[in-house]
Amino acid sequence: MDKTEIRIHGRGGQGSVTLAQLLAQAAHEEGIWAQAFPAFGVERRGAPVEAFARFDESKITDRSQVDEPDVVIVQDTSLLEYVDVTEGLTDDGLIIVNTGKDPSEVAIETSGELLTVDATEIALEHLGKPIMNTALLGAFAGATEALSRDSLEEVITRKFGGEIGEQNVAASNDAFTEVQA
Repeated sequence: MDKTEIRIHGRGGQGSVTLAQLLAQAAHEEGIWAQAFPAFGVERRGAPVEAFARFDESKITDRSQVDEPDVVIVQDTSLLEYVDVTEGLTDDGLIIVNTGKDPSEVAIETSGELLTVDATEIALEHLGKPIMNTALLGAFAGATEALSRDSLEEVITRKFGGEIGEQNVAASNDAFTEVQA
């Protein structure tokens, strides 16, 4: 795997930081160097947040924010009104947006690929709560094929355990399958 940089746009309480951590942990499970870290503005529930993850075959020494992401994950479409989620996106980059809309209906101008998945609906179905981070983890893995389902299951089960872990694995698997279809 070449160096991959990921930027996640969400709101406080949606699990952006946990998503970045799970991405990095799953990459580590695959034997890939990885790191994850957040960037907070106002630290309160509902406030815009960014989180970042990096993967590389070589040891990662860069600790700066991700300014030129290969992949952008948007957890909340209301952010599109005032956050340029495409800023710095590589020309052939991928944007994964949490919405039930078709990509042609999402107001994002990009030369990269735009993919939509209704991660909130998947989360509600499996968890009964609109916490869509593990569904978006599955969507990322399904869209990029950078991480295996086995690695996702391992890190989700380790993080959440028990029935909640099983529900999150199911949400991840559903989103993985949906983006591959």
